Amino acid sequence: MFKEFKKFALRGNVLDLAVGVVIGAAFGKIVTSLVDDIIMPVIGVFMGGIDFSELSYPYFNAEIKYGAFIQTVTDFVIIAFSIFMFIRFINHLKKKQEEEKSEDVLVIDPKEELLIEIRDLLKENAKK
Repeated sequence: MFKEFKKFALRGNVLDLAVGVVIGAAFGKIVTSLVDDIIMPVIGVFMGGIDFSELSYPYFNAEIKYGAFIQTVTDFVIIAFSIFMFIRFINHLKKKQEEEKSEDVLVIDPKEELLIEIRDLLKENAKK
């Protein structure tokens, strides 16, 4: 059982996933700090000195903290946009690589080109 677990845990996909999760968690902390410490205070200044983290609405015995919700939504938008830009960049690189590969495939040797012309001429003559 230990050997099977070791084989499973050390496969490339599992390690890649683990690295992605750790980096994603760290990235989430960075974005949260960016939103909480830089973006939301600037937005608050533009909106008349409002501190979004303190915005709430009392409802009977409960307190609805919509300011925290606004910050969380802002976190999500920034993270989603960052991931979108990263995926877009990766897709651009893949597309470039595919175009380079297709250009390499389309290069025809001059001898082959002559043979293609001869073949086409023979086909034309056979039709007449």
